[in-house]
Amino acid sequence: MSVDASNINIQNRRATFDYSFSDKFVAGMVLTGTEIKSIREAKVSLADSYCYLKNGEIFIRNLHITEYEKGSFYNHAPMRERKLLLNKIEINKIERKLKDQGVSIIPLRMFISKNGYAKLEIGIAKGKKAYDKREDIKKKDIERETARRF
Repeated sequence: MSVDASNINIQNRRATFDYSFSDKFVAGMVLTGTEIKSIREAKVSLADSYCYLKNGEIFIRNLHITEYEKGSFYNHAPMRERKLLLNKIEINKIERKLKDQGVSIIPLRMFISKNGYAKLEIGIAKGKKAYDKREDIKKKDIERETARRF
């Protein structure tokens, strides 16, 4: 059973709990044929994945794209490193932000664009402290309570 490709929206829910984000970017990815077929079937895990800068290019690591069921020997390695496609201005902006202490690039969600390309939304993130996480939980509980009342 195939999922409608326009409805693909794979999110990294843990990221918003562990990090606070300052900037967000949408990047394309260099993929093989069997990888895009697996993405269209929503067989992707963003958990524990992260991005890094190397020689003026941005790569993603630990992004798990399950092997395509009907891929035979053309199949891809599920955890391979993939290059992200951003323009030079965006890469320079990210590079400047990464010079700050404790800042990293975290993937937030993967989706299929209107043109049929797989896109990855990444964010410049700074880790939250334990008390920040508790504050967020309290805010969500309060919002949930007010939503129930009305």
